[in-house]
This record gives sequence, C-alpha cells and structure tokens, in this order.
Amino acid sequence: MDEFMQAAIDEARQGLAEGGIPIGSVVVHDGRIVGRGHNRRVQQGSTILHGEMDALERTGRKPASFYKECTLYTTLSPCPMCAGAIVLYKIPRVVIGENRSFMGEEAWLAGHGVTLDVLQDETCIGLMHEFMTRHPGLWAEDIGE
Repeated sequence: MDEFMQAAIDEARQGLAEGGIPIGSVVVHDGRIVGRGHNRRVQQGSTILHGEMDALERTGRKPASFYKECTLYTTLSPCPMCAGAIVLYKIPRVVIGENRSFMGEEAWLAGHGVTLDVLQDETCIGLMHEFMTRHPGLWAEDIGE
C-alpha cells in the first residue's frame, strides 16, 4: 500500500480511537507529508473539522502556489465542504481510499480539473462500514442529514 494512504488510514484509526469518526487525510508536497489530520468534529465539538479540513488546517498558512503542487490523500470521498476547499486552493490531485460508503463531490471536483484516483481500499471500506453500522446517527450528522 502507498505510504501516504497508509498515513491517512492511521489518522482515521486515531480518530476512531478518540471516539470520533474514522476518516483521515494527509497533504503531500514534494514527496513528503506536510499536513495530517482526521475528523475531529466529535472531539472538538466542531462543525467543520472533517479529515481533509483538519489536514489542511494543520498544513498551515501557505501561498497558493504551494497548494497547486500538493496531493491530498483521504480515506473517504470528499463532501461538498472539503471539495470546495480542494478547489479553492487549487489542489490538483486527490487520492481517495474509497467511495462505496459515501460518494462525495467527485464529479464536481473532476469538472474543476482535479485528478482523482479512487482505490476502493478494503481497510478504508471496512472502517467506514463498521462505524456506520455502530453509529448511524453520528454518521448522518457528519454528512448533514
């Protein structure tokens, strides 16, 4: 498995261990992780700290030219909020662990020139399936239902 997707999975597992939602993400620039995060909505009482948003936040303030050279790895297909941040900062490539549990804004991202690689990784699928089965209400809240 790709080391960067493995890092995103490790973040997802950390989020689950903290009592949160198992979605992780990392931002990669020039072959190294510059930001990592996981869904912290439960832990922080936040409305916006999805895995991708947390990873971007932890990357820190950078010039727009920096983000144009990044790849974002995420264990689950990005929701509208996270897709908006990806497009806003012109991140050109997103590697998605899986989209069977939730189909995010992939068509919209592609329409904005973002290259998408969907892995259908069994670990990512398993983490989400187990979580969604055990915590359907929390999952619905996370995706705005």
